[in-house]
Amino acid sequence: MGLRRLSGYVLHIASALALVLILALVQAPAPARAGTLVIESWRVDDKALWERVLIPAFRRTHPDIEVTFAPTAPTDYDASLAARLAAGGGGDLVACRPFDVSLSLYRKGYLEKLDGTPGMQNFAPGAMVAWQTDDGKDTFCMPVASVIHGFLYNKAIFRRLDLQPPRTVDDFFAVLELLKKAGVTPLALGTAERWEASQIVYTNIGPNFWRGEEGRHALIAGRMKLTDAPFVEALRFEARLGGYLGKDAATRTYRDSQALFAAGRAAIYPTGSWDIARFGQGGQAPGLELGAFAPPVRRNGDACFISDHMDLGIGINRRAKNKEDAWRFLAWVGSQEFADLYTNRLTGFFTLSNHLIAVRDPLAKQMAGWRNDCASTIRFNAQVLNRGQPSMESELWDVNAQVVNGSLAPEQAAARLQAGFARWYKPQQR
Repeated sequence: MGLRRLSGYVLHIASALALVLILALVQAPAPARAGTLVIESWRVDDKALWERVLIPAFRRTHPDIEVTFAPTAPTDYDASLAARLAAGGGGDLVACRPFDVSLSLYRKGYLEKLDGTPGMQNFAPGAMVAWQTDDGKDTFCMPVASVIHGFLYNKAIFRRLDLQPPRTVDDFFAVLELLKKAGVTPLALGTAERWEASQIVYTNIGPNFWRGEEGRHALIAGRMKLTDAPFVEALRFEARLGGYLGKDAATRTYRDSQALFAAGRAAIYPTGSWDIARFGQGGQAPGLELGAFAPPVRRNGDACFISDHMDLGIGINRRAKNKEDAWRFLAWVGSQEFADLYTNRLTGFFTLSNHLIAVRDPLAKQMAGWRNDCASTIRFNAQVLNRGQPSMESELWDVNAQVVNGSLAPEQAAARLQAGFARWYKPQQR
């Protein structure tokens, strides 16, 4: 091959390679903007809210900051987030579980300390407990929202049978008895998944027996035991429910209970404010006329307590790639605008900020109003009490399901809970 011919051949090959490269660059997807702010969360169901409402609202005043909401399935979130943070990755902002899960991330150096930073001034000290160190000196996530436990009921069924929402324990069981005699399944409740009996029954009605924060703090301090009368009485309340669940309650799932209530085949649904949006307009039962009542007190005139559980916070990844933008976004999360949007677009999740928010959904407004009449508390085992083995959380799931099913007596259940607790918790060993 002559030199001139070889040069032409090389030029031809180079031109072809250049053309291939140009076509590849044109057809390749555009890379993500390097400065995009990434928010991690377990709340997959909230993706549309973030993408259609919250992020656009933020960008109206911060058009230079692009934001992506990147949720992970709830069951995978804790482990996968911890792994990403440990490897030096993870989103710029992360949704924080309450208490120990997020506290562990902070202790490992993965989350920024937030005390005194913009936006935090809009939260009372009590609103930050779920995202603080045990001594209360460091706050590592900004509080976002809480959920309130209670009971939803079918107003049409109550009206037909001339029933009133119960206020006391005696009233409650009288209503259940009348519903049962009328051929209506009184309670849309099952125990197949076990957590329902613990988190939407025991920690729902229990605070009226152990007086909310008074009993919770007494357990932590070792001044009360789970075998003391208030905790046993709450279990006895649960045991009485077993006769009002209808057929197949032991194999009824959470979704089954929702469907039973939505279809109008059960009169009362033990739940929390997070389920309001599941029914009514845009939900499973748009024609269902819903009412709500607070957990019944033991006797007329007793002080009332509600489980007003801190559910969600937001923290900043200490190794965030876009930390300056993350601080700006977090300051906005502490604003009136965010509190209003979150409370009114995610029905049943209530801001933990001091901002005065007009709750627009009537049922959510009613439940939020219980804060004015009753003292708020949290799920009693959420702070400190889940740190040993056997796990208080898993024990509560198993024991409460058995109590509702009638396979474990309340006194035996209390003894089992206390024995497991005292095995690892020193203040309970005195």
